[in-house]
Amino acid sequence: MDAAAEKMTEMQGYKLHVIETDKYKTNTFIWKMKAPLSQEDVTKRALLPHVLQSSSAKFTSTTALRSYLDELYGATLFVDLSKKGENHVISFTIEIANEKFLSDPSPLLKKGFELLAEILTKPNASDKAFDSDTIEKEKRTLRQRIQSVYDDKMRYSNVRLIEEMCKGELYALDVNGNLDDVDKITPETLYEFYKKAFSEDELDLYVIGDVKEEEVKKIADELLKFETRTPKKTNEANQKKIEQVNEVKEKQDVKQGKLNIGYRTNVRYGDPDYFALQVFNGIFGGFSHSKLFINVREKASLAYYAASRLESHKGLMIVVSGIDLKNYDQAVGIIHEQMEAMKTGDFTDEELTQTKAVIQNQMLETIDTSRGLIEVLYHNVVADTDIHLSTWVEEMQKVTKEQIVAVSEKIQLDTIYFLTGTEAGQ
Repeated sequence: MDAAAEKMTEMQGYKLHVIETDKYKTNTFIWKMKAPLSQEDVTKRALLPHVLQSSSAKFTSTTALRSYLDELYGATLFVDLSKKGENHVISFTIEIANEKFLSDPSPLLKKGFELLAEILTKPNASDKAFDSDTIEKEKRTLRQRIQSVYDDKMRYSNVRLIEEMCKGELYALDVNGNLDDVDKITPETLYEFYKKAFSEDELDLYVIGDVKEEEVKKIADELLKFETRTPKKTNEANQKKIEQVNEVKEKQDVKQGKLNIGYRTNVRYGDPDYFALQVFNGIFGGFSHSKLFINVREKASLAYYAASRLESHKGLMIVVSGIDLKNYDQAVGIIHEQMEAMKTGDFTDEELTQTKAVIQNQMLETIDTSRGLIEVLYHNVVADTDIHLSTWVEEMQKVTKEQIVAVSEKIQLDTIYFLTGTEAGQ
């Protein structure tokens, strides 16, 4: 757990997080940009990182940029988009070899920094507009990404559950934006948004590897400077009051039904009972020894898969299952029974011990990679808190049966979504 000795410095316009470790043969840079989700910006925001990683002022084509990455001993560059609560987070990741492991002593740390600065601050743009060919190419790809959700029924049913459950909330917005808005984006409007994002977003740079903090700070200060800002925060204080459970059935030409159920946990990352919620989820549906897996899939043979997961920053728990179309009522009934069992403390000490062990192993596996470690550490930025990894493990191990029952009382059923077949008599 000591891999996470994170040293944080306020730089000009962003925070620098350095993790010195000799555990990895590569050095990893992850640049995070966070802003509240917004209907107006979500699609531009989904397009921007792909445009920036496609080419730059110096590397004016994707081929030129990828060729340079090869020169840097096969360095990798990729981007990612995620929702953390009602925040839209853009990530840029560069992984580059540590020169200590190479016969060539070229300063790869500095070159990695220079490449990151090039991608972020020197885009392939002129006259306040991005290169139009790049924009058109990335718009085509973004359309495909948005449409691909429809073809993957597991993803589609999850998106639809969130749309139904979070109607009127920003969390309902899809991380990749809206298909109808893609065409409206021009090289000029995206460039204007690029300027806005880099002057308003909450910016964090993580550098992890066999590095020295002072050297990293010196290079960062030299190459990356932004306007100082007070980042905007999301307004998620209000809990939704559930008057009645929302039940939605949608028919498509599918052979296997997708049953997705959304609960409000009313607990978020950083709350005192967050650790109890983690253990609750592990016993309920998080793992292969959990109640959902054993009772819905194994014993009753009702589901092809059955599991639950938490959205820690929004306070949601989502149950996903694939069932035969005719088994809807029975599957919903058994899932309800498992929730009731949790609320009455109907689980064994063995289940509790096993779940804690699996959660701890999962955490150790996650932080075993540099990217996984940074994802875990970034929770603190999103939640504006500071939970050290060792604290996380200690608190989770301390969770009692009584605390799990207490946290289960806060969990409320919100929405049941069922994607069923056209021939089902539902």
